[in-house]
Amino acid sequence: MKHILFIDSLDKLVIKKDSSLMLALTLKKMGQDVYLMFEENLFFTNKKLEKLKLFEFSGRFKENSYYIEEFLLGDSKKLNLNKDDVLHMRIDPPFDTRYLRYLWILDLFEKRGVKVFNSPKGILNHNEKLTAYELDKSHPSFIGTDKNGLIEFIEEFYSKGFKDFIFKPLDLYQGLGIEKIHFENFEKIEMAFQKKVEDLKGPVVVQPFDKNVFKGEIRSLFVNGRELGSILKVPPKGNFLANIAQGATYSEYKLSSSTKEICEKLTKSLIKEGIYFVAFDIIGDFISEVNITCPGLMVEVSEACKKNLAEEMIKELWV
Repeated sequence: MKHILFIDSLDKLVIKKDSSLMLALTLKKMGQDVYLMFEENLFFTNKKLEKLKLFEFSGRFKENSYYIEEFLLGDSKKLNLNKDDVLHMRIDPPFDTRYLRYLWILDLFEKRGVKVFNSPKGILNHNEKLTAYELDKSHPSFIGTDKNGLIEFIEEFYSKGFKDFIFKPLDLYQGLGIEKIHFENFEKIEMAFQKKVEDLKGPVVVQPFDKNVFKGEIRSLFVNGRELGSILKVPPKGNFLANIAQGATYSEYKLSSSTKEICEKLTKSLIKEGIYFVAFDIIGDFISEVNITCPGLMVEVSEACKKNLAEEMIKELWV
């Protein structure tokens, strides 16, 4: 069995804290046969097995840390994908046409018996935000392009005392495209909404702003239905986005028993669709996102929990 990590080009990654590279280095350290594959090397033929161009690599972690000190790309070789191989889908969103095409191709590999992790069918079936919004413990959300529906939604929550609203896309990542809009009048809200629809060329998510985000946003990693570890990311003063790359701090966090139970129940149901690795974003008591395309922050959560969670994942699934 060999592991192939299908990843973005190295120049697109923040190497020192990339979850895919952490997983690759840990697999290698544990004696697994592991390679990298890039977008330009993916192809499928329908009459015979492909010989795909796969890359060897080397690297090391910082001393007493799970941040990556060095990562070097090695020689390439052409190898077949076999039925007992594991192909890791680790391309970052956005979930656009490009992403969709990759999932279609990976689905063909899966039909041949290659284990794709997470399964392309499972990813296709679950939008990361909408899957969260199906849960009882989720933020009230409007999703669409209809301005009349939006106004009714805003009216309901403005009457309850909400004066700030979040506008965000359905299919971007890392906080891209998220705006906080202060209510002054319905004309301003309608104009902001229309502009967002035009910018995103499709549905917009609108939610009453949850001030709990100032206390922090939880990132919780689950593998095979159990929690690996969780952190609380606290945004810098004056910011509402708890993005570590933009200055948020983080520390280990213990999920409440009720939130953990909800996450366990959902992850166990997703296993039936080939989704084994899930990262939850949680604000207060509400689950805001169920990340399944390319779950990240494994380096940061490992650092906070003081254990290599990639190693925990490998032991759980493959060793």
